[in-house]
Amino acid sequence: MTNFRRIFAAGAVLLVAMLAAQPVLAQQENLVDTIKKRGKLQAGFSSFVPWAMRDKQGQWVGFEIDVMNKLAKDMGVQLELVPTAWDGIIPSLIAGKFDAIIGSMSITPARQEQIDFTDPYSTSGQGVAASKQLAAKFKWPEDYNNANVTFTCRRGAAPCKLIEERFPKATIRQFDDDAIAFQEVINGNAHATVSSEPKPTFFSLKNPDRLFKPVADNITTNVEGFGVRKGNAAGLAFFNDWIGKNKDFLKQRHTYWFKTQDWAAMVP
Repeated sequence: MTNFRRIFAAGAVLLVAMLAAQPVLAQQENLVDTIKKRGKLQAGFSSFVPWAMRDKQGQWVGFEIDVMNKLAKDMGVQLELVPTAWDGIIPSLIAGKFDAIIGSMSITPARQEQIDFTDPYSTSGQGVAASKQLAAKFKWPEDYNNANVTFTCRRGAAPCKLIEERFPKATIRQFDDDAIAFQEVINGNAHATVSSEPKPTFFSLKNPDRLFKPVADNITTNVEGFGVRKGNAAGLAFFNDWIGKNKDFLKQRHTYWFKTQDWAAMVP
């Protein structure tokens, strides 16, 4: 009799736990229904130029803002922007403070252990800007791997390691600030600099008489996806379908924000 009571009690506890978990699971599995019922898409992001930034009127603009606005419009709901510190954005998503991270978050194995990602909707990576004075006649990449070539980079950042790996014969000068690393190339004191895009593109556009891009594509590539809480199969399917149907829109807006400075007058 004692054993039966113990088994019955254990079963009852398990049943209660399962019933208690059902609303949470249902909410996760029906993320799109939850958003539409609420009438708002709550999107978490952080401020990075030109992904998301304030314009002169204090309004949010940028590539991610365009993406979020189009997504909310196509869902037939309003957009609620939830600016969030980058180092706390995944815990905030898990805690349910917003529906999805739409903030150019690179898909990595470590992050995939915590949250799920959609299919990629944008790319990023490292780029190169070179001196017209010193490297105009160089062939990419072979002529840059030379003891007479000097690269600059931001101290402790990924580009410095990348230069060491790909151009082992070149000299590397490291600086505490990206702007100084670029200025050395602008001044003709170094042949090239490596940095996260779109900085090489933007510095080259602003200094067309001093800088050029020896290679148009990024020399490394990261892919970004929307981040959602684990267990949102329906939400992932909906977002993936939307990304697939909006590839032209995403490419056009990415080109506008990352390959041009046509928007520069909008921001302080």
